[in-house]
Parts: sequence; C-alpha cells; structure tokens
Amino acid sequence: MVKMAANEEKQQGHRPGVYKQKNKGHKHGKHRTKGEIERENKGRVSVTTLTKKQRKELRKMDRRHKANQLRKTKKDQVLMEKRRLGSRDGPPHLVTVVSLHANADAGAVSKLLRGRGAGGVVHLERCVSGVGDSFGLIVPRFKQRFTFLNQSTDDMHSLLDVAKVADSLVFVLDSTEGWDTYGDHCLSCLFSQGLPSHALVCQGLSDISVKKRVDFRKALSKITEVRFPDSRLFPLDSDQDATLLLRHLGSQRQRKLGFRSRRSHLLAERVAFTPNGPVEGSGGGPSGLGTLRVSGYVRGRALHANRVVHISGHGDFQLSQIDVPPDPLPLNLTTVRATKPGRGRDVEMQDGDESEAPVRVLMKADPSSRESLQAEAEVDPMDGEQTWPTEQELLDAEEARKNKRVMKVPKGTSDYQATWIIDEDEEENGETDEESSDDDDDGDDLMDEAMDGEDEENHSQETGSQAASEDEDDEEEEEEEVCSAERGGADQRYDDNMDEAAEEEGLKRYREARSHELFPDEVDTPLDAPARIRFQRYRGLKSFRSSPWDPMENLPLDYSRIFQFQSFERTRRRILAEAAADEDGAMDGWYVTLHIIDVPFSIMESVQSGKPLVLVSLLPHEQKMSVMHLLVQRHPSNTEPIKSKEELVFHCGFRRFRASPIFSQHTTADKHKMERFLRPDAPTVVSVFAPITFPPAGVLLFKQRNDGVQDLVATGSLLSCDPRRVVLKRIVLSGHPFKINRRSAVVRYMFFNRDDIMWFKPVELRTKWGRRGHIKDALGTHGHMKCVFDNQLRSQDTVLMNLYKRVYPHWTYDPWKKWKKKKKDGCMAPTLEKHKILPSIFFLVSSANI
Repeated sequence: MVKMAANEEKQQGHRPGVYKQKNKGHKHGKHRTKGEIERENKGRVSVTTLTKKQRKELRKMDRRHKANQLRKTKKDQVLMEKRRLGSRDGPPHLVTVVSLHANADAGAVSKLLRGRGAGGVVHLERCVSGVGDSFGLIVPRFKQRFTFLNQSTDDMHSLLDVAKVADSLVFVLDSTEGWDTYGDHCLSCLFSQGLPSHALVCQGLSDISVKKRVDFRKALSKITEVRFPDSRLFPLDSDQDATLLLRHLGSQRQRKLGFRSRRSHLLAERVAFTPNGPVEGSGGGPSGLGTLRVSGYVRGRALHANRVVHISGHGDFQLSQIDVPPDPLPLNLTTVRATKPGRGRDVEMQDGDESEAPVRVLMKADPSSRESLQAEAEVDPMDGEQTWPTEQELLDAEEARKNKRVMKVPKGTSDYQATWIIDEDEEENGETDEESSDDDDDGDDLMDEAMDGEDEENHSQETGSQAASEDEDDEEEEEEEVCSAERGGADQRYDDNMDEAAEEEGLKRYREARSHELFPDEVDTPLDAPARIRFQRYRGLKSFRSSPWDPMENLPLDYSRIFQFQSFERTRRRILAEAAADEDGAMDGWYVTLHIIDVPFSIMESVQSGKPLVLVSLLPHEQKMSVMHLLVQRHPSNTEPIKSKEELVFHCGFRRFRASPIFSQHTTADKHKMERFLRPDAPTVVSVFAPITFPPAGVLLFKQRNDGVQDLVATGSLLSCDPRRVVLKRIVLSGHPFKINRRSAVVRYMFFNRDDIMWFKPVELRTKWGRRGHIKDALGTHGHMKCVFDNQLRSQDTVLMNLYKRVYPHWTYDPWKKWKKKKKDGCMAPTLEKHKILPSIFFLVSSANI
C-alpha cells in the first residue's frame, strides 16, 4: 500500500482511449438540444436573450446590496413620515377622545392631559370649531404638538366624520365592563369605516386594592383582546400615566387609510361666514349664499385652489383663493437650560395674532382651469333624432295622427308590438298597464296580495273559532275577563310603548322574506290578465351564464344624465399617480385659510350647533354622477329583512348621502342576478346612482327608523364604477304535471289561456328535480299544455319557467344632511312626449381612455 504525501501534486484526471465504449444516442425526436443550438448559432445571441442575461448578471453580493438599499429607503421614508407628524414641519397630531361606556368619563381624561404634571403646555382653548372640549397642547419634552378634541358618541355621523381625519383615537373604557352595547356598536362602525391608530385608556384602577388590581387588569384585558388583540391597556389616574400616554401617542406607528392618504383633507379650526352682496349672489341675508372662510392644517396630499372641495354632509363647492395666516400653534425650541436639566427644553410661545404677521395669499383660483360643479350631463332631447323632418313629412305625420286608431298599450311598448295587441284585451286589462313599470316589483306585489288574502282568511277563521268558543264556554270566558282585568294595567303600559304600524310593517316584511326564502322568485300567473301582457318586459334565456345580453339595449332616460369611463381602472391609476406627484398648492402640514364661495348659511348653522366641519379636496371627476357598485356584507347585529329599492343612508369615503339601491349577486360573469333582499350569508353588490369615488374607500349602510334612530345594516367597501353592469331580475312561473307519460306530460296552472302558451313556447322549461324540456303544444283553451322532457317526470315534481328582465337603480340620490321626504316622481327625469329616444351614455375622454 502506497501512501501519498500531503504536499504531493494532485493526480491528473483519466482520459479515455480509442477503445472507449460509445453508446447509441438518445432518439429524442425532432427537437434540438441546447448544445446543438449553441453550435449552430456559433456565438450569435438574440437581442431579447442578451437583455435578459444582462439583467441577471448581478452577483450575489450586488443583489444583496440592492435589496438593502431598497429596504433602507422605505424605512427612512416611513420614519420621516412618522417623525414629521406633530413636529414643526408637519401638522399637529390630531387625537380624538371617545368614550365607549356610559360610566366612562372622557372629560376627566382631557382634564388630566391638560395638567402641567403631564409635561404639556396648553396653548389654545377651543381650537376646533364646533367642538367645545378641544385644546392645542405643546409637549417640549417630546418636541411635539397635539390637538385634542372630545367627541361625543351621541351623534354617530359626527363621530365617523372626525374619525376619518383623526391621526389617533383614544378609547376610554370602563374598569369593569370595558364597553357597553352602544360602545360596541360604535366600534363596529369605526372598524368598518377604517380605524386609525388608537390607544385604550382605563380610569379607576388606582381606587381598587392592590391585591385585586391585577385580577381586574387581567379580566379587562381578556375583554379587550376580542376587538384589540395587540393593543396595550393604559391606566390613566396620575400625571405619570398621562405622560406615558402622550409618549405612546407620539411614537406609535401610524395606520394608513387609503381613502384619506390619497386626498388632501382638513378639519376646520376657525370658520367665518360672509354673505354675498346683492350683486354677487341671489341672497343678501343669512338665508342666502355667501363665502365661507375655513382655517385649518392641510393633511394628506397638496391642496390646490382649482380643485372642487367636498364638505361632509353638505355638498361640493368651489374655492376662490387660499391664504397662509400665521400658525396658531407654533413649536419653537430653544437651547437647554443648565439650571433645570430635568425639564428638557423650553418652548418659545408665539402669539397667534394676525395683526403681527400679515396674511399671505398663496394661490387664487383660475376661472379658466378651475373644475366645474357639473354633476349631471346635459340631456338634449334631440340627440336621438338623426335628421330634421321636412314640411311634407310633418303634414303627413299630422294627418296620420288624426286618422290613427287610439289604443291603450302598456308602458314601454313599441309601435311594432302595439300593432299585435287586440282592443278587447286592452279593455279587459287596462288596469294592468299602469302596473307594468320598472318602479313596481312585479313578483313582490303579487306575493303581497296572496299574503294579504291569507291574512284575511286566517283572521276570519280566528273570528269564527272565537265565536264558537264563546257559545260553548261562557264560564271560562268570565274567568278570563277577570284575569285580564287584573293585569290590564301592565298590558296597557306595554301597549302604549308599541307602535302598531311598525309592528304590522315588520310582520309584512318578515313574511315576504320568509316566502322568498322558501320559494325563491316564484310568482303566480294572474287570472285576470294575459301573462304575455303582464310579463312582456321579461324574456327567456337558454343559459344564464353564456346567453348574450346587450348592455346598451333599451337604457332608461336617467342613463343620459350620468358619466362613464372607457376604462375605469386605468383612469383610476392615472389620476392617483398624478395626485401623488402633484406638489403645487398648499402642502401637507401648512396652516391655511380656504375661501369657499356660494356656500349656504346652513353650514354655518351646523357649526354653531356644535358639529365639527370636515373638508376634503376631490380628485378629478369625483363630483360627477355615475352608477356606483358597493360590495357589502350584512352586519350580524341586524336581523330585520332589508328589501331592494329601500331607502338607506350611505357612508362612502368622505361622502354621506341617502339613496334607494338595488341588490345583486357578486359573481365574475357578465350578467348578475338581482336579489330581492339583502342576504345575510353571502356578500352582496349594492348598485346606486352616486358621485364617482375612486377606490379604496370604506362603506357603511344605515337604515333609519320612524323615530329617527339609525341602525347599522351592512358594511363593506367600494367595488367599481360601471354603468354597463347588467343586473337581471328573475321571476319563476310554476306549473303542476296533470298527466305523466314516459317523456311527455300535460302541465296546468302555469298559464290560463292558449295565447299565453303559444307566446312563451320558445322558452325552456325545468323542474325542481333537474329535468329539462320545452312546450310542444297547447291543449284546449284553458291553459293545459303538452310538454316534452329529457326524462320521465315524477308526480311530486314541479315544472318551472325562468324569465328575466334588466333592472336599474332609482335616481334617489340626496346629498344633504337635513333630508326631507320627496315625492316618488320628484327626483325622476321628465318624460318626453312624441319622441322615442334611446338615451346615450356620456364618456369622460381622457388620455388614459384614448
């Protein structure tokens, strides 16, 4: 055995000789190997391959350095935004104190934060217009400034408006229960809208004995971890606790809310109203229009004078100019004093008197480039006319009108369809013409009538049974009268607090929802009206998924008043990118005064009544009307049936309005089935006429009771803006198999005359047990028909026919805060006589759409 030395040279590799075995090549087919391709190219490299190789030529260390640089850049950007809030260059840290329990005192929290022991100096009192308990605080130790306001939870809309612009929320909890039922309701609304950074505060723990204090904190933490799993609970009973809370608020990570970070917004700190003169406007008194001067700190993006601003709960307005007054809450730090090192740095207070520093005009609106307040497109009735008729054509039309036979036809019937309608049918069914309109829910009306009949029948049966019982059991009735007299006082007091009309309406709504759940979309064929007239707006579809439906077909007149994007998603990306790159105007953190023109005096009255004023600058096109779709989920606390086309209150981003939406399923198809009720077990798409809003944005739906209380119905987010989205309402006509053969059957009770059977003969039939078929022929004149199916029917099966029509939301948009009941036709477009116009959709032409 030969041992090799350690320093010996490495042995040479073996080289094969001429006698090495050579195996057959693999029969790989016609494709070439990588080696063959390289030998054929002889070093030539294509352009695409060359660029790809150049991108991948970075070494491992270079890739690691590049990733570290990107990470560091993002980290520095986040730290800069975090340190800028509340500093000299940024706006004051806006903190809203909210009480979540009836026993929790938010005023005591504000009083403790005002104290000198917390380390802050109160520089301004009542610094937020409309809020009495608000103050500006400067903390020299942390080199930060805060604006605190105590918002009451009694006004839910004001609480939501303030939470949209607040940087942090301080929730005041009870030491034993945490929050009550109404506090949980407030938390549900805030979470659904978008919760900013927050802190949990509890008072009264110092009054508890030391032995039980730990147990109380554990019990309270167990309650709060359901809503706030990662939040810390701060006791607030001393000045030291207040200092720790201020440190936490100033250093905690800020949550970004998409709907406010992409738009410039402002909380009004000073508000003044100047009425217009007799020349400038129509009203010179307090009830007319005027100029509203709103002062506050700009937050979010840069604010431009040519943009349209929206005041939450009041509407859209224009700006005339932007002024830059002196900052009322300055933060000027001096050097550290040697005598008192423990107190940190001193603050040099500046007086916010406008007489010392003149107000500088930053920007004036340009009338030529300022965005208009036009929300609806101008409707020209002659848009549907291609040519102007000549005099001879007008004379011929007048002569034809005189000699024309006058008939009553259903609403929406064309001339071609009217020629096929017989006068006798019209006389018999004149009342049904008014009922067949888009405003009426056909199936629901018929179900209501059927249910009303059942109620009357049940009531009559109950009355008969009561009369029989009176004749048989007189003694028992006397005893019952005595017992009822004893407890009559309690029953009377209970009945006094009950609204009988609301109870009847709730019972009717519950029965409708129950009937729709048991028999979805099923409708009884009317006996006194032909089905071909009653359901003439409906059509059959071979396949709901694949059958075509033109989205531009037979649009209502309201669609000529709205705007549509050729590509909504592409326009949204372009506008948001331009808004992020725009640095013209008042920047984030500046204290400015906005001059808002043509503002009603009711806004000033709202501020004087103690409600905060929130203002936001709209993005381009966000003041225009269109069809908005919202994806919502029914809130678990709501158990009352919510019917489609029922009036609801919407919170969509910074907007608040009333409207009557329609519900539909959330699918990826090109057609979507309408839902008659808001489903509790699945997401639902809500379609409504509303101003354009670019997502993301949170959505809250409220329903107002008769006593004015508003209940949270559903929560969700903004989906899209698409007037072309097709929503189809389905009705199901049912019949009973009378005689069953192998594959054919005689069906009755679906129609009641021969003409209706021949009219709906092309529509496909289905059964509840999965059979499919079609109508072969009509038997007799009383509605019996012979049908053929793909397999034999069963006696307990039911024959169904699906019919569809497209539905549209109603134009019931109401942007004002003080709503009034309108007439049903008060907000609809006027009807046009002697003209049949196919309304057109106006497009927003932009560079992204071309």
